[in-house]
Amino acid sequence: MKIEIDTHTHTLVSGHAYNTLREMAHMAADKGLKGLAITEHAPKMPGSTGLYYFQNLRVVPREMYGIQLFLGVELNIMDEEGTIDLPERVVKDLDISIASIHTPCFAGERTKETITNAYVNTMKQNCVDIIGHPDDGRFPVDYDKLVKTAKETGTLLEVNNTSLSPKGFRQNTKDNVKEMLEYCKKYKAMVVLGTDAHVDVSIAEYQYAGEILREMDFPEDLIANTSLEKFRCCLKRNCNA
Repeated sequence: MKIEIDTHTHTLVSGHAYNTLREMAHMAADKGLKGLAITEHAPKMPGSTGLYYFQNLRVVPREMYGIQLFLGVELNIMDEEGTIDLPERVVKDLDISIASIHTPCFAGERTKETITNAYVNTMKQNCVDIIGHPDDGRFPVDYDKLVKTAKETGTLLEVNNTSLSPKGFRQNTKDNVKEMLEYCKKYKAMVVLGTDAHVDVSIAEYQYAGEILREMDFPEDLIANTSLEKFRCCLKRNCNA
């Protein structure tokens, strides 16, 4: 299985990552990718950037070192209602958006019902393309409902390599990803493989995600980023254009 675009990476702009955009693009080229998504943390993440950064991304070239760049955001899901921390009009003008639950940003109970509602309400928004790392046991979720809603709304679900790393801090991720993937097979819901790279050397490194996909005999046709064009077509913003 060949992955042509890494769909989830961060640069210095996110505040706790370690390379520039050019350095990330150069590494993506060195590793033989065709595309790279730069998805900076949205403003409510401590240490990240502000609204004007995302509004001004139109000035940045979308190709560097032969790599197609998708410049976007990793939004913070703020509450059970699926509130996100950038205006919809701004998110729609980006190339890609991921929405994730992060400990410093989510306000509300961490019950399975509350977290599931947060994801469901987020996925109903046309500006949200991907749900990032829905694998953290600290935020329990009804995977049947999550995957069914993802299929209904055309939202991609992420298999996050960093979550599955032995050095990762999220809880029970391997079992949770397996459960999610079983429902993805059942409902034929699409996933993406994202590294969540915060340093250039982590780009296109999918060893932990790949191991689980092979173990579960997960169908390649349900993986959106095996082809750059396939991925582009699978983004909700392009499907609804």
